[in-house]
Amino acid sequence: MARFPTWVVIALTGALSLSLAGCSSTGGKRAEDARKAAAAQGRVAVNTPRWTFAMITHSGDGDTFWDIVQSGAKQAAVKDNINFLYSHDAQAQQQAQLVDAAVDKKVDGIIVTLAKPEALKAAVARAERAGIPVITVNSGSAQSKAYGALTHIGQDESVAGEAVGQELTDRGRKKVLCVLHEQGNVGHEQRCAGVTKTFSGTVENLYVNGTNMPDVQAAIGARLQADRSVDAVVTLGAPYADTAVKAKADAGSRAEVDTFDLNAKVAAELKDGTLGFAVDQQPYLQGYQAVDLLWLYKYNGDVLGGGRPVLTGPQIVTKDQAATLEEYTKRGTR
Repeated sequence: MARFPTWVVIALTGALSLSLAGCSSTGGKRAEDARKAAAAQGRVAVNTPRWTFAMITHSGDGDTFWDIVQSGAKQAAVKDNINFLYSHDAQAQQQAQLVDAAVDKKVDGIIVTLAKPEALKAAVARAERAGIPVITVNSGSAQSKAYGALTHIGQDESVAGEAVGQELTDRGRKKVLCVLHEQGNVGHEQRCAGVTKTFSGTVENLYVNGTNMPDVQAAIGARLQADRSVDAVVTLGAPYADTAVKAKADAGSRAEVDTFDLNAKVAAELKDGTLGFAVDQQPYLQGYQAVDLLWLYKYNGDVLGGGRPVLTGPQIVTKDQAATLEEYTKRGTR
């Protein structure tokens, strides 16, 4: 029977959840038990060098979505003996500067979002020239391969939007307000375009200043007051869902509020029926897989996706799944 070092079994089991050829079922169970124990206790599960990976995103301050992404990334970093660095800036030029700073630090791998791809193109190219492997996550799947990234991890935003449009059609909605909270974000545009493609009714895009929640609430409320035919509001991020609910109340509207992404508040509002449905792209998995795949590339030259994005969504979740999701959101993994 072939035997492998315990750390190899543990690491590859955690990364890909695959059984290793030649191992007995008993040995596989022991490896899995050891991996779980290491993860639960925050222990390193490999003996590879302590590489440094930097994740640079387009997140603004206080966005719970990115807390979940970081949660997954940090969990994988502990397991893989990675020194994990996180930085973010909602302004694309500043985000590009953060990528340049990571290159200057000579990190061993970079994870980056491409919400505004052109602004990041030169910085990503500089990382490639420096021999630093790059994985893109969340946004920029169309540009990822052309920019030289190993792979992209996230959901196809157009497909996600199409799933929402079909769900709204199935629910009998007639007019949808699609609320874009970050102007110029290609992923957001793709989501609303996807909704328009498959929805049998009318879609109206509403651009708001996502950094100012009172302004967001006022803008949505004003539109709902002005047009009583709007019977659904779709927000593109979990923090904006509750704001839309408040705007709906202000306007005396009966429109259904739905959203992309999850957090604890969204799970609770799905459970009590305040929200109709949410689209989960599994941000924990985006962070976890990005770190794990960079580790696999550094250790074993592995790449997933075959030149195409590794999809983590979309999944439509409703009141039926809310109780289970609520448990996961409270621990910061969904």
